Amino acid sequence: MSDTVNASAALPPASGQDAPHTPGVPVRHTRAKGEPRFPDGPKADPAGSHFERRIRSFQPRRSRVTAGQADALQRLWPAWGFDIDGSRRLDLAEFFGNGNPVVLEIGFGMGEATAAMAAADPATNILAVDVHTPGQGNLLNLADRRGLTNVRVGNGDAIILLREMLAPGSLGGLRVYFPDPWPKKRHHKRRLIQPEFLTLAATRLAPGAVLHCATDWEPYAEQMLEVLTAHPGFENMQADGGFAPRPGFRPLTRFEGQGLEKGHVVNDLLFRRVRQDEQAEDRA
Repeated sequence: MSDTVNASAALPPASGQDAPHTPGVPVRHTRAKGEPRFPDGPKADPAGSHFERRIRSFQPRRSRVTAGQADALQRLWPAWGFDIDGSRRLDLAEFFGNGNPVVLEIGFGMGEATAAMAAADPATNILAVDVHTPGQGNLLNLADRRGLTNVRVGNGDAIILLREMLAPGSLGGLRVYFPDPWPKKRHHKRRLIQPEFLTLAATRLAPGAVLHCATDWEPYAEQMLEVLTAHPGFENMQADGGFAPRPGFRPLTRFEGQGLEKGHVVNDLLFRRVRQDEQAEDRA
């Protein structure tokens, strides 16, 4: 990120340096190589190379950050944000300051839907994870402006969060809304909703917890339905075994509305985490 300052407030140049700019003219200062974008904010690659290399389901996006988003990242990240570095096990009750159920949301975009759901259900804590810096700042800004205390923002790989930083059975729900569909066939292996992911997620979800997915990419929706239906740790909450109507608690986002105007079909999937004794009965 580059900062703009007033040249009249700058220190005089040392010998051999360029002459100062005309007072009142903005001066662009570029970060030195290796200097963090936000010293007290999210890191570019929090887990680094500590964990094994594998195919990722996401691509970090470091697009332009507005002044409001940057301010929120600098002010609020130390209290409401965390880097997913795999170095510790999160105590969710301590993290949120209460024992309310925690729902993990993987990929929240710009955070409008997350903030709306947090405001509508203050008794549920939302652990929102993404790698999009502007979205992280925007969600923090929304939470601050609306006085929300039940949102925490994670930066990094959700797989590392689930595997290394969350206790078994600690989540009251999981939301995956509009994940990258990776439409090209050779990229399908990058899709998040795969059997291996579901097996990991099932260990972190409490019995009865709901996994809620939504996508506007119909081939991905069909794959989601297929792998979720086949997984022994989950059962479809729809009696007909198909897609669910959009539940009232999931807001209609601007992105989704634009897709619907273009004729996109949005599919929701609601699956419940099956208890171990129920799995045993199904196998009997």
